[in-house]
Amino acid sequence: MRKDLENNNADSSWEQQLIVGRNPVIEALKADRLIDTIYVNPQATGSISLICKMAKDKGILVKQVNEIKLNNMAKGASHQGVIAVGACAEYVEADQLLRIAVDKGEDPFIIICDEIEDPHNLGAIIRTAEAAGAHGIIIPKRRSASLSHTVFKTSAGAASWLPVARVANLASTVDMLKKNGVWIYGTDGSGQSYDSVKLDGPIGLIVGSEGFGMSRLLKDKCDFLLSLPMAGKVNSLNASVAAGIFMYEIVRQRKK
Repeated sequence: MRKDLENNNADSSWEQQLIVGRNPVIEALKADRLIDTIYVNPQATGSISLICKMAKDKGILVKQVNEIKLNNMAKGASHQGVIAVGACAEYVEADQLLRIAVDKGEDPFIIICDEIEDPHNLGAIIRTAEAAGAHGIIIPKRRSASLSHTVFKTSAGAASWLPVARVANLASTVDMLKKNGVWIYGTDGSGQSYDSVKLDGPIGLIVGSEGFGMSRLLKDKCDFLLSLPMAGKVNSLNASVAAGIFMYEIVRQRKK
């Protein structure tokens, strides 16, 4: 179901992930290489429009950046207005995570990352989710870390095993999960203590961003809000650490 990027390993450098220039990017798209994001200069002409169309048809994220950004990424190579960045694994569709749970005869256990932008945090969440038996991760296409090689390395390879869906709209995806019987639990300081809430059955666990937590829209869609007791001077935990505590409370309750 998942396949590694050609010649990919945990020690791959940034440069090894890059596909620089118009023809190399077009050929990579034709060959169905695993591409995470394509960076383009919107002022460039010619085959740039073809590249953007091919990327859109394949569901690949295209980001518009300026020439300075591309020059910094290319480090002297001729980028011709476009650079593609390889992914460490393929993305799946969000509804496929539900089918995975059904195939295993288990209640869905899905982690929803709301704008987790630090790839080390995303990698750590993926690693814990895989170990805890989650059926997959959902991330947004925008304002989020993605399946980069930093994520692969931080996940200790778990990103090759745990399915990750990247969606255009988290809110509508949460609605889809709810329509399929999944209860949505959000992580927020205003919520009930995590160990006082029943955490069984089909679960979607939302982990908020590092700096701002969950968005208001997603918070309003939650069936329950969960919090962690904070007895020290610091009033929050690292997103991946907090996510791990919540995930293993779900594991503990499911094994009762």
